Amino acid sequence: MVKEIFGKKIGMTQIFNEDGKAIPVTAIEIEPLTVISKKTVDKEGYNAVVVSFGDIKEKNVNKPRKGIFAKAGVEAKRHIKEIKVENVDEYEIGSTITVDAFTAEDKVDIQGISKGKGFQGNIKRHGQHRGPMSHGSMYHRRPGSMGATSTPGRVFKGKRLPGHMGNVVSSILNLDVVKVDTDKNVLLVKGSIPGSKKAIVRVKKSVK
Repeated sequence: MVKEIFGKKIGMTQIFNEDGKAIPVTAIEIEPLTVISKKTVDKEGYNAVVVSFGDIKEKNVNKPRKGIFAKAGVEAKRHIKEIKVENVDEYEIGSTITVDAFTAEDKVDIQGISKGKGFQGNIKRHGQHRGPMSHGSMYHRRPGSMGATSTPGRVFKGKRLPGHMGNVVSSILNLDVVKVDTDKNVLLVKGSIPGSKKAIVRVKKSVK
C-alpha cells in the first residue's frame, strides 16, 4: 500500500464532531494519480513509481513530456512526481492511486512550500522583542548587539538578523486525518498546513 500522495491545498474551514465541538481543518484535493513509469533498485537504486496529475492543455505540454506520456500510453498531465514504494510490482502503468490510500484514523506529515514574506526584520522573522519606544531611545526595531568589540572582533555564525523569510520547504508532522471524502476526492486534516491556496503539497503517513 502506498504511504504518500500528492494533492492541492484548497483552504481552511471547520467541521463539527459528534459532541458539537468545532474542529479547524484544511481541505486537500487529492486528484487520482496516474502511474506513468517505475523505478527499481536494480536500475535507479531505489523503488518508486512516477505519477502524474493535474489537467493541462495539450498545446502547453512540451515535447520531452509528450514523449513520456506517449510511452506510458496515458493522457498528458501538468505535474510529474515520484512516490517511493516497497514493491513496484504492485502497480501497473496506467493504474491510479486515489485518496482511498488514507483513512480517518491515520496521522500524516505534510510538506509544502511556505508563503513568501520577502525581506523582513528580526521582530517578524524571529519573533524578537522590540526596544523601548520612548522618545530618545533611538533603538526600536534593530537587531541588537553584534557581539564583543576587539575580541573576537566578528559576528558569530547563527546570529539572527533580518533577511529573506518564507518561500522555503516546510513540514508539519503528526496531523490527524479527520475525514476522507472519496466522492469528492478530498482529505480533511486537523490544523493548518504550509503553502497558499492551490499549492501542491505532499501528504505522507506519519513516521514518528
